[in-house]
Amino acid sequence: MSNLSKSRISLLLVLGIIITFKSYVIVIGQTVKPVLVALNKVDATLAIIDPVTMKVIGKVATGDSPHEVVLSADGKTAFVANYGAQTPGNSISVIDVATAKELRRVDISPMMRPHGLQMIGGKVYFTSETNRLIARYDPAANKVDWIMGTGQNASHMIVGSADQKRFYTANIASDSITAFDFQNAPPSGSKIVHIQIGKQPEAIDLSPDGKEVWAGLNAEGAIDIVDTTTNKFKEKVKIGGRPYRVKFTPDGKYVVCTMVEARELLVIDAATRKEIKRIKLESVPLGIVFSADGKTAFVSAGEPDLVLKIDMEAGTVTGRVETGKLPDGIAVAGI
Repeated sequence: MSNLSKSRISLLLVLGIIITFKSYVIVIGQTVKPVLVALNKVDATLAIIDPVTMKVIGKVATGDSPHEVVLSADGKTAFVANYGAQTPGNSISVIDVATAKELRRVDISPMMRPHGLQMIGGKVYFTSETNRLIARYDPAANKVDWIMGTGQNASHMIVGSADQKRFYTANIASDSITAFDFQNAPPSGSKIVHIQIGKQPEAIDLSPDGKEVWAGLNAEGAIDIVDTTTNKFKEKVKIGGRPYRVKFTPDGKYVVCTMVEARELLVIDAATRKEIKRIKLESVPLGIVFSADGKTAFVSAGEPDLVLKIDMEAGTVTGRVETGKLPDGIAVAGI
């Protein structure tokens, strides 16, 4: 066989691989099938959605009033924080996505009101709002293997760095962010700093480069920015309404806020802090996640209850699906 023929065959093989996996994301040599999941608070269910067709392909019962969900890196397992309604919740549901079945419900007692899930390094980090702490669940060992207190009131959301050395919690009732700086991963040796910011911080995200934390202020219609090098307040950005969630795009260029009163997505230039655009929606936006390239957003929304698919460049809704009553927590993988 000539070198030219070999080259052509190699090219065809590469093209075949690209075509085969065009709808998939490859994670460390393995393909991740596209999947979108959303929690229905009132129904206490997890809806499993095909993010391409925007069709519900499965539902799973969870604990009472589930608030937050994350997916494993391969998209095969969902972890749900069962926050609870009138009675505080004390469990995390572990769900097999392919079979739409709850594998186990992990009792995290005496911790209550789990929230703010983050999947980092194959482990699930979460807040326990009632107990004023953060903790880590190891799925492989099926146990909570690490706990540390925040000492702050209503530690609600948590974000962390990919190396598991820095974590930040938004503490709604203490008007603060708690910064945890660990010497090693897994966490050992620590420096904890409480950073006073504006009123009622809930939404929170860490920039992809790890240099800034952005926190949405429920009571001020603003975002406070913290410099992670100094762990000090850096800047306030007025946005004219409550940002239920604040999320960096994967490339770190933009921050998108779900604006509940205005029923819109607010897009901010992360470098200049300037408003880029507002995307009007038919429902009240709540949770938000992005495709890997940042071109598509998936938003859980209420009144009416929908999960929306949004083209961020065009600023248009390209898909919608009814999943259940009051969808909130949302996660995506493989797209």
